[in-house]
Amino acid sequence: MIHLLDESTINQIAAGEVVERPSTVVKELVENALDAGATAITAEIKEGGLSLIRITDNGGGIARDDIPLAFMRHATSKIKTSEDLFHVTSLGFRGEALSSIAAVSQVELITKEPSSLNGYRYIIEGGEEKSIEEIGCPSGTTIIVRNLFYNTPARRKFLKSATTEAGYVNDLMERLMVSHPEVSFRFIVNNQIKHQSSGNNNIKDILYSIYGRDITKEILPVEYASENVNISGYIGKPTVSRGNRNFENYFINGRYIKNSIITKAIEDAYKPFMMQHKYPFTSLYYEITPSLLDVNVHPQKSELKLTNGDDVYEITYNLIRSILSKKELIPKVTFSDKTEKEANKPEYIKKLPEPFENNRMNQLKALETMAQVLSEDNQQSEHSSSVVEDDIIKETQSYESQPVMEQIDLFSPFISEQAISRHRIIGQVFSTYWLVEYEKELYIIDQHAAHEKVLYERIMTAARENKHSSQMLMPPIVLTLSLREQVALKRHNDTLQKLGYEIEHFGGNEFSIRAVPSDLYNLSDKDLFLEFIDEMTQDVTSRQANPESIMEKIASMACKAAVKANHVFSLEEATSLIKELLSLENPYHCPHGRPVIISMSRYELEKKFKRVL
Repeated sequence: MIHLLDESTINQIAAGEVVERPSTVVKELVENALDAGATAITAEIKEGGLSLIRITDNGGGIARDDIPLAFMRHATSKIKTSEDLFHVTSLGFRGEALSSIAAVSQVELITKEPSSLNGYRYIIEGGEEKSIEEIGCPSGTTIIVRNLFYNTPARRKFLKSATTEAGYVNDLMERLMVSHPEVSFRFIVNNQIKHQSSGNNNIKDILYSIYGRDITKEILPVEYASENVNISGYIGKPTVSRGNRNFENYFINGRYIKNSIITKAIEDAYKPFMMQHKYPFTSLYYEITPSLLDVNVHPQKSELKLTNGDDVYEITYNLIRSILSKKELIPKVTFSDKTEKEANKPEYIKKLPEPFENNRMNQLKALETMAQVLSEDNQQSEHSSSVVEDDIIKETQSYESQPVMEQIDLFSPFISEQAISRHRIIGQVFSTYWLVEYEKELYIIDQHAAHEKVLYERIMTAARENKHSSQMLMPPIVLTLSLREQVALKRHNDTLQKLGYEIEHFGGNEFSIRAVPSDLYNLSDKDLFLEFIDEMTQDVTSRQANPESIMEKIASMACKAAVKANHVFSLEEATSLIKELLSLENPYHCPHGRPVIISMSRYELEKKFKRVL
């Protein structure tokens, strides 16, 4: 027998799509505040948001007659017809949030329009209106949500601990702060302020307050503008990586959202610069023409579809790749261990260039620097960020009166035509690493990773330019392949030929490899090629194979062809290898993402030998 569900049951079912946990309640209410034009928002939770969620804003408020309507399903001020969905710019528009929240909690609303003398207090519990009264209150809106899921205990028991739920809300508030730097946020947990932003529209200030100095000093600015897509923000250097995507954030038209195309573009651009299974730091702001978006594909609006997905992929990929390619990405090694004393230093002391901090004979200079840093901090200026970032200043040993940066600008990057002639190759240590002195830095090059990278780039370049060279095998390698392996081989035969392979059908299930890429001649091994055939077969099965991925797989075999550790190079061989390495677009990482070059400053060495105190 079929029954029509009552309104209360319908609302609770609908709430299950929108209200998963306290963090989703906070998300919907804060986004409503942003849509109302708020420039200051306070979010407060207790017991992970289970007992209390309070969102206060200074936005436009709600008119008396609209208050009950706001808590009805599919009641919204954001759109009127389905046509408006193609031009929606607000964060919320479904009209489900307030009704869903009210269906599973006890809600109190206090609101006042700036033009009204008085405001109103409205109470609704479990979807049932209790009271509405006129009161005195400041302009804006406060919504208090108590006892979330009090009338649906089965839903409540599936939540995590209060601490874990508070963590989810904390992650959300961090993203909201970063996505709306023009808004002043305050986040309070159990009566303690956890986060606070000034709303001065300085993205770097917010990133610094959330992620700290170590990450903020390793970020690079991003700017791009076109007719339908604008991108701004920051990306991290490859050294700022994590084992998950928690730091891989981007915002589309002010909304923290996920899109597989953008995620793939970011990770593909970072791929040559990062170790496998590592993910980058990004904080990117996309402004995309609303008609090209479909945000109506997910109940919580956390995913969207792009009409111009291919264009956005190409723009994102090329933008990030070009920025990383133009930066010197050599990791710096430090001998210094952070002691407890160091960790507990005041922020203005940590920001001081270390030679100034430690050199007692230059106290006046240190005091001047301290005053400057404190002044800049108070002003929250962009220059303050540059003082925090500039580690090269602390590595300089000159205390003369002329500006330090003017001296530094005279030095060319280690990887540049101007610098190569001034490199001094010192020698090899542990039959593995080559030491190169340049200016006041010691550079250490892993010969295996360097050779591997050079071979990889040779093969890839030859394939792209169709200038491959092959080495004939005598006798040829004969392989017996299964039907699926034969399909994979046939599918990628053109790519294999571009790389320098010559493979012929030998009859039946047998195939002969007559030639291999000349750079991989010492890898003319039957088992190794079968291993590669297996990888191509897996790609065919997953339908993810493309010529570029196959080329990368073959070129990654350069790892096995490269000289190993404990191999003694002559100085001439090392010089030639280093010169070829430094001519590459990305000499910083091997094909698997491991660093090829690291550096150590003269200052760090002198500090370890107590020459600098």
